[in-house]
Amino acid sequence: MHVFVMAAVLTLSTFFTQAAHAADDVSGEQAFNNNCRTCHSWKEGDNRLGPSLHGVVGGKSGSVQGYNNYSQSMKQAEITWDEASLDKFIANPDSVVQNNNMKPFSGVGDADTRKKIIEFLKSK
Repeated sequence: MHVFVMAAVLTLSTFFTQAAHAADDVSGEQAFNNNCRTCHSWKEGDNRLGPSLHGVVGGKSGSVQGYNNYSQSMKQAEITWDEASLDKFIANPDSVVQNNNMKPFSGVGDADTRKKIIEFLKSK
């Protein structure tokens, strides 16, 4: 019986370790798809419910050509999107630009996931 319990503990330990590593192995594109794709595309000109995020790094807030559904607060925010501003915005949009149109999205709490999303967007 004791051997069975030890085998079960080892099996569960291995399972949870593999699950944790699988979460770490999520690519930037997968992180984007899991958190942003419902409303945004990374393809140039592919505006959806939200604007395309193609070329967002270095771009100005509220300025994507062909997208006309920005909130007044986003149009007036005058943010140049860099890694730091994107990280803060993705973590909690309302803390950066109040009254934005990102509802019901409330942010991505995990710093590693935000980093992967930003690195992915930098490549687009």
